[in-house]
Amino acid sequence: MRILRLAKIIRVGIRYGLDELILEHEPSGRLVRFAHALFFWRDITAPRAQRLRLALEALGPIFVKFGQVLSTRRDLMPEDIADELEKLQDRVPPFPSDLAIAELEKAYGRPVTGDNGVFASFSREPVASASVAQVHFATLPDGKEVAVKILRPGISPVIAHDIALLDTMAWLLEKLWSDGRRLKPREVVAEFEKHLHDELDLMREASNCSQLRRNFADSKVLLVPEVHWDWCRHSVMVMSRMSGVPIGQIDRLREAGLDLKVLSRTGVEIFFTQIFRDGFFHADMHPGNIFVSTDPATFNAYIALDFGIMGTLNEVDKRYLAINFLAFFQRDYHRVAEAHIESGWVPPETRVDELEAAVRAVCEPIFDRPLKEISFGHVLLRLFQTSRRFNVEIQPQLVLLQKTLLNIEGLGRQLDPELDLWQTAKPFLERWMSEQIGWRGLLNHLKAEAPQWAALLPALPRLAHQALARDSHARLAEEVARLTAEQKRQTWLMALIAALLAVLLGVGLSL
Repeated sequence: MRILRLAKIIRVGIRYGLDELILEHEPSGRLVRFAHALFFWRDITAPRAQRLRLALEALGPIFVKFGQVLSTRRDLMPEDIADELEKLQDRVPPFPSDLAIAELEKAYGRPVTGDNGVFASFSREPVASASVAQVHFATLPDGKEVAVKILRPGISPVIAHDIALLDTMAWLLEKLWSDGRRLKPREVVAEFEKHLHDELDLMREASNCSQLRRNFADSKVLLVPEVHWDWCRHSVMVMSRMSGVPIGQIDRLREAGLDLKVLSRTGVEIFFTQIFRDGFFHADMHPGNIFVSTDPATFNAYIALDFGIMGTLNEVDKRYLAINFLAFFQRDYHRVAEAHIESGWVPPETRVDELEAAVRAVCEPIFDRPLKEISFGHVLLRLFQTSRRFNVEIQPQLVLLQKTLLNIEGLGRQLDPELDLWQTAKPFLERWMSEQIGWRGLLNHLKAEAPQWAALLPALPRLAHQALARDSHARLAEEVARLTAEQKRQTWLMALIAALLAVLLGVGLSL
């Protein structure tokens, strides 16, 4: 099967001229001319990025998903390719409904509907389809309307084969392409494999959804569906059905009377709340996964869907991100450079003044301008180029954050091109920094540590005694060992003197 799959990949690659992506870097140009002569029948007049996208679509869902992941790695991909691969979102055809029903019957061990059925009703037509799963609407026996996400049948062995082939192709790319080693294609494939395996377990996605819902349990600006755990399986996720207008359908949003300017500011607030309050954020915020509620009770609230890709940040990440963001907003490029060195993101011998000047050259032109005149894609690209110059290590935990920032940019442009992202985000970050580092932060940390201190304080005398006893025993053992060694040394010396005396005495008697 792997041989046949590899043959198809080669055939599709030749058809769309993907060999040029590698051969064009050969200095002499002879290999490119040879490929043109050998494959004279093909039409490769389209731009290289478009041909790559079409090839990935022809190879199927896994390669489409790979293209989606590649589109987030603007630190590795040329700009034209990253822009084109972004078009792969939501372009996966659904699998047949009969297969979906068969997968449900296999998961539950009983019919989907009817007597002893799992659901009171089940819609055969999918409402959404992605690379590894698709969604159908259904009704539970108690009358609750739900969305049922079903894993593509037989997707696991296909993924295993395709990942192995991708890794082989990445290895060849490293060997044959001059830029291959710098772009780290095998690391990209490994990262892709990790995301895929996470998405193949819908129980994991259900837990992500549940966590995000708990984080925003009292929120009026973000709605997250409820997970119905009794109906969830490894290959099936059941959650409450959510209704609203997709965020990308601007005309429908206006017709519904939604306030786009409020939506744009709320979106920024939600994003920074997830990042800095929770360290747990929705990392797949393209327009197909974000709706807006038109229900009178939750009017103008965001609705989050699809929780297969979530990002996490620890306290160190959040602190340095906040320092960097605030320094950017205050145009304190010296502090930005210092923060990068302190965090270990750049080598310690890096000159602060040189890094400061490079960051200033990238960021200074974008301030005091509305969002419609700023492309964060271009800014990030220039920052990545600067990063390469200073050997900045791209932090794996921040790759998803970079992707999410680009999604936020796209949503902001659609909703309110006049949005001043800096002024919207700055008060939030200043408040967060005050809560974490200022006197409020001190009080919060004391409250958080209070239970541990309450348990520890009564035991301090005993622990101190044990420590002193251990220290005394250690000193005693050390002294005994020293005396023993000294005694052995003296014993050896006495034996040596005795032997010398015996020799001298023998010599004297012989005389």
